[in-house]
Amino acid sequence: MKLATLVVSIFLFLAFWPHTVTTHAQQKPEDLAQKAADSWLALTDAGKFAESWDKSSQFFKTKVTKDQWVDALKQVRTPLGAVQSRKLNNAKYDKNPPGAPEAEFVILKYDTNFAQFPSAVETISFMLDKDGKWRAAGYYIKQASQ
Repeated sequence: MKLATLVVSIFLFLAFWPHTVTTHAQQKPEDLAQKAADSWLALTDAGKFAESWDKSSQFFKTKVTKDQWVDALKQVRTPLGAVQSRKLNNAKYDKNPPGAPEAEFVILKYDTNFAQFPSAVETISFMLDKDGKWRAAGYYIKQASQ
């Protein structure tokens, strides 16, 4: 009887184990892109503009050179000052959006307060690169609507 119970227990464990692992391993694209965006934003927040370009998508790198990116952020981002707060407002998944390369994208919108520019909205496009990693494809800052 003990052997039969043990065999049944092992069978049930093995029958349900792969499903459990798969369920926990799968994450929504929005969550994966947000995690990558948080790391990427940490680089820009720290003034590591060249490194943020290095961590961007291949698509992004074909549109903007590293020097252009660094110069643009020095001119636009640096005067805004340090980030005082940042909160994710929205994350939207889109596959093959019009005007973009064929890929999976997540558009993230953050409500951000900079020391010199309170009430901003940062919009960041992240795409799933060919190597399976989420990387920045676009970045835009504007004043929040009042």
